[in-house]
Amino acid sequence: MRRTPTRTAPARAAAVFALAALLAGCGLGDEGPDDGTVTLDYLSLAWQAESVEANKALVDRWNAANPDVRVRYVQGSWDNVHDQLLTSFMGGEAPDIIHNDASDLTDFAYGGYLADLTDLLPPELRADIPEQAWGTTTFDGGVYGVPFLQEPRVLIANAALLADAGVRIPTTDDPWTWEEFEDVAADLTRDTDGDGETDTYGVAWSMSEPVSQSVNLSLSTGGQLFYRDGGENEVRYGAADSAVAELIHRQVNEDGTAPRSSLGMGGSDTLPGFFADRYALLPLNFSFRQQVAQQAPDGFGWSVLPMPSGGGDEGLAQGVAPQTLSVAQDSDHRQAAADFIAFLTRADHAVELARGDWMLPTSTTALADPSLSTEELGWRTGVELAAALRPSPVLGVRGYPEWKDKIATPAFQEYYNGAVDLEDLREELTDDGNRILDRYQR
Repeated sequence: MRRTPTRTAPARAAAVFALAALLAGCGLGDEGPDDGTVTLDYLSLAWQAESVEANKALVDRWNAANPDVRVRYVQGSWDNVHDQLLTSFMGGEAPDIIHNDASDLTDFAYGGYLADLTDLLPPELRADIPEQAWGTTTFDGGVYGVPFLQEPRVLIANAALLADAGVRIPTTDDPWTWEEFEDVAADLTRDTDGDGETDTYGVAWSMSEPVSQSVNLSLSTGGQLFYRDGGENEVRYGAADSAVAELIHRQVNEDGTAPRSSLGMGGSDTLPGFFADRYALLPLNFSFRQQVAQQAPDGFGWSVLPMPSGGGDEGLAQGVAPQTLSVAQDSDHRQAAADFIAFLTRADHAVELARGDWMLPTSTTALADPSLSTEELGWRTGVELAAALRPSPVLGVRGYPEWKDKIATPAFQEYYNGAVDLEDLREELTDDGNRILDRYQR
């Protein structure tokens, strides 16, 4: 899933401008001026120090071992990367190797901007990454990216508050059901000083970007939202699709176990309240553990728990859109670019990248590395959840970005805030949403 640092508006503008300038300067497989050395541009969206350091170190190792095919590290930004890449593709100046995430590949793949990697990758790499992960980057039979990092949604828990309430601590083998989670959130919600105001909420749902959570968590209850009918994508919003959204709506608007104020927050915004015992549980992406570890007050106890299970065959299933590495179709050296990707995602290197980004590698061999199976900082919980991760239903859906921005985001925000009911939400997502999808399928 995409990692987006918190930035101010001026910082975002500066980052976008800088990325545009960098991409404009990228060549596609430049030849060295004198000795015929190939130089490949690698656009990396790593942004935190550990991740940038790991990426640059691997580039240096490649260059030391491959003097005839050198890689030039280009620092990019997640901010507005889709628009900047589109501009660079259309201008013939895209980087050879592109770091992105699976949810952003669909239009680029169908638009002919990305190379099909099917015949460019070594068999051992294909075999080491599970087919369900390859399913996130495969469109019309072609493979347009290597899915190399992924992260589940987890519960970050205030250990002291859970102990005080005496609630059962879930594990991946024996998780809470969604019903049990609802009861636990009620047990954790407290008016500690008796003034009639809630001092501690059981859970805080950060919903500034509500769509991916609402879609991906629906898989645990058998939902999907996007369905194929006659070869075309269709939005449906039945009981299985809406079960988790209905629970969140109840917690905010009926039970009072989740604060309305957190709905407009990003994940980082909820951390101060978490550290102040304002919230007992935070549903967050796995990589947020880094911020928790770095920002938690001395002596603050926290743990990583699995998201609730929908029961049945779905269990702990949830959708993900992994981070990906792709090759530009216009690159003059597509095989060399694919070779670098294979080097970067080799199992031992994938462990380095995963630890630098506080995420999980998709590589089966890398996931078995002992450094990722430690109880410390919740790594083991994440590794145990890896088998339950599924391609997000949004992947491969043409028109999804427009549906998300114009229809789903405001509709979910209104529903969670209690401004509209479930039937209104269903009508907006399906009736208005399918009109958008139909345009892309004509």
